[in-house]
Amino acid sequence: MTATDTLPFVIACVALASVQAACAGEGITYRGKSVFEENCSVCHSVMAGKNKYGPSLHGVVGRRAGTIPDFNYSEAMRNCGQVWSTEALNAYIAHPKKVVPGNRMPFDGLPGEKDREDLITFLSSSH
Repeated sequence: MTATDTLPFVIACVALASVQAACAGEGITYRGKSVFEENCSVCHSVMAGKNKYGPSLHGVVGRRAGTIPDFNYSEAMRNCGQVWSTEALNAYIAHPKKVVPGNRMPFDGLPGEKDREDLITFLSSSH
């Protein structure tokens, strides 16, 4: 077997690996969307400019806490100085009242590490 004979096989393997990686990413995003819908969507949306009881989470990753112009944040959230990195979101989603004491979010936290990871991946995706 020559290098020319194996080239189609190598190309097929690379293509398959790319498809599998893309599907795995979509699965995480899908699971994150499910976590969002089950735990967050009553109070939050992921649409830009659509606030509910809680602020829109569109573009939350990298955003400074308490800065959406037309949302009435608690004083604690406005003044916490937090930038929502993936690490900061993970900590906040796990224990909101501990990370930002005095915030008004009526949610005790999401205990599952995998659920938080998938949720943050979903929130980081193109919304």
